[in-house]
Amino acid sequence: MARVKLSEFRAKTLFHDFLGIPYHGFEFDSKTDVSSLDSKKKYVVKVDAGVKKRFKQGLVKLDVGSDAVKSVISDFEKKGYSNFLVEEFQKHDKNDEKYLALERARDGILIYYSQKGGVDIEDASGSVKKALFRTNDDAKNIIQDLSIEIDDFLKFIDFFNKFYFSFLEINPLVVEKNSFKILDIASEVDSTAQFFIEGWDASDFRDYSKQEKTPEEKNVAALAANSQASLSLTILNPNGSIFMLLSGGGASIVLADEAYNQGKGEEVANYGEYSGNPSSEETYLYTKNILSLLLKSTAPKKALIVGGGVANFTDIRHTFKGVIQALDEFSGKLKKQNIKVFVRRGGPHQKEGLAMMRTFLQKESLFGSVHGPDVVLTAPVKEALDYVG
Repeated sequence: MARVKLSEFRAKTLFHDFLGIPYHGFEFDSKTDVSSLDSKKKYVVKVDAGVKKRFKQGLVKLDVGSDAVKSVISDFEKKGYSNFLVEEFQKHDKNDEKYLALERARDGILIYYSQKGGVDIEDASGSVKKALFRTNDDAKNIIQDLSIEIDDFLKFIDFFNKFYFSFLEINPLVVEKNSFKILDIASEVDSTAQFFIEGWDASDFRDYSKQEKTPEEKNVAALAANSQASLSLTILNPNGSIFMLLSGGGASIVLADEAYNQGKGEEVANYGEYSGNPSSEETYLYTKNILSLLLKSTAPKKALIVGGGVANFTDIRHTFKGVIQALDEFSGKLKKQNIKVFVRRGGPHQKEGLAMMRTFLQKESLFGSVHGPDVVLTAPVKEALDYVG
């Protein structure tokens, strides 16, 4: 499963259509004709690019007159954004703001909910409760805290399942007497569903961040351009707690997805691969960039997963030699931040390679675990998640 962000416009359009109620929102850019906007109404103008904390970054403007919409969008475009959402401004009582999020997990749907919603939800994260939803009986406490009826809650579940959402966050969910309003949606869908789903397609996907690539991502891209091996790196959450050094192939996808299956997808900092039998030097340089990002993360507790399946022809000794060289170079800083390394790998010369890795990690007090292919592929992910808490 590849989780990709869906535009807020598409998510809201789908949800309102699902409920059979009109949605008064527009996709916009600086060239869009504003004559469709009512000069007597006020609007909300948002960057619709899958960016988190938009309000605090100044990427949401409230109470905007129709004559000022283009100017606001023009300012956003100067910051490098190209997708925007314009909606009618809806006044409401801040006390009516709730928080609701759904995330697909292996055993059901994880529900995160709070009686307090809005832009300051992270400051009140202690109020957010978590429950696993499998049957209607699991919804009792949720609907009580959100002040909604069971039938309304089940509409969110049905919508989530029908359109193959992996994650759906509604903040705030405004609950007023016998009705509710959805003021903001952040969502991710399973991209593989685009081949048979009706309602959204690849044109509705939004990049997690419009920011310029990090120096580390640029370094890896340059390294890949001059190598016969496959080297890639994408930052998902620069302040995540779980960093991954993945050897590519289907096993890497399984490893990355396991964190999401455990309800900890937001902790995954990066995705990428070093595969195709890279040399020790290439692996060393690649690993250095991962470690650079790892040390920059502000997460209070962090772990590195060195994971992969059973290689067909990649010499485990050679790649681990490069990984160990990089770890040794950064060892002091890694120990200072109490970072641990969790390993699972197999392939040619795995016995020697794993022994090298175990000896080094234990000597440098970086040891989390070291496994060969006799242990289930996802083991280091579970161990790393347990470590970071």
